[in-house]
Amino acid sequence: MDALDRKILTELQRDGRLTVTELAARVKLSVSPCHRRLRDLEQEGAIRGYRAVVDPGAVGLNFEALVFATLRWEDSGTVAAFEEAVAAVPHVLQAQRLFGEPDYLLRVATADLAAFQQLYDQRLARLPGVQRLTSTLVMKHVVDDRPLPE
Repeated sequence: MDALDRKILTELQRDGRLTVTELAARVKLSVSPCHRRLRDLEQEGAIRGYRAVVDPGAVGLNFEALVFATLRWEDSGTVAAFEEAVAAVPHVLQAQRLFGEPDYLLRVATADLAAFQQLYDQRLARLPGVQRLTSTLVMKHVVDDRPLPE
């Protein structure tokens, strides 16, 4: 990956709806080579996909919490079962496995506190292998969905 590929990625992170013609103009490249590079970046997996970034509040998800999960055991079966179950919970927007304690960080969005409590009690607390859950509420997003640096 060279500097031109990085410029293409930067522009697409800013606006994923750019046409190839607009993208080529922004990175100062003709359309055909730009299209080839774009296709290569997609095939190599550097570009994983395209999507709209939706404001959670606009769809009624006004409450966000970070949930830290510690597992009872960290054997491969428990980890796999936990990760599979977490992936099946639509309100979990992100899930990361961590080194040390806690074992996982989950970013969860719900309509309000009551909906979060229901999700917590009925789904999150029942995830396979969970020993302990702790939560903190998100007050404000200071940096959100920032493009990767060049």
